Amino acid sequence: MKNWNEIRTNDSWSLFKVMSEFVNGYEKLSSIGPCISIFGSARTKSNHPTYVLTTEIAKAVSKLGYGVITGGGPGIMEAANKGANEVGGISVGLNINLPMEQESNKYIDKDKLIDFQYFFVRKVMFVKYAQGFIVMPGGVGTLDELFESFTLLQTSKIDKFPIILVGRDYWKGLIDWIKEKLLGQNNISPEDLKLFEVVDTVEEVIECLNRFYKIDNFKPNF
Repeated sequence: MKNWNEIRTNDSWSLFKVMSEFVNGYEKLSSIGPCISIFGSARTKSNHPTYVLTTEIAKAVSKLGYGVITGGGPGIMEAANKGANEVGGISVGLNINLPMEQESNKYIDKDKLIDFQYFFVRKVMFVKYAQGFIVMPGGVGTLDELFESFTLLQTSKIDKFPIILVGRDYWKGLIDWIKEKLLGQNNISPEDLKLFEVVDTVEEVIECLNRFYKIDNFKPNF
């Protein structure tokens, strides 16, 4: 068993690993221009309607001139990178090293694939270089990314950007719970409900982005 001093030494050296991931991420992403981060389940199959919808959303987003950032893996992430790739858009993948060996999908631009060891560094990259979040149906990881961005906007740690939840039926239970429990018990303010929109279609996603960005005011978020 390691003694306490050995553990403290290892903790100190791990800081350099964290710093290297930040430096690598900043250097690769700082020049890609305005992007939209698209999130959703890694388990969604390619014949699922949500996969198809995500591909179409990513195509439309790319045609507006945005790059697409995903977690780099399969499912919804693959669908978004595929959509961007098929119309010649910028396709970024922020892959995470996991015990189950998540592999990056084949639709990411080769010079825009970054592998991360630390979830928290990866999440910084999702937010820092995104002009908006499009959140497709997903699981715990998707909720984590959604609520982190929600918190950063609520506390004004980043400038406002659109958070677009796609799939009214999928998100209805969560939205109802937020209104009934969080808002109903005064744990959030009514204004906080304006920090996100819920839509169903490609056209609604594009309308949200165009309504928010009426002028060219793109920049990193912090």
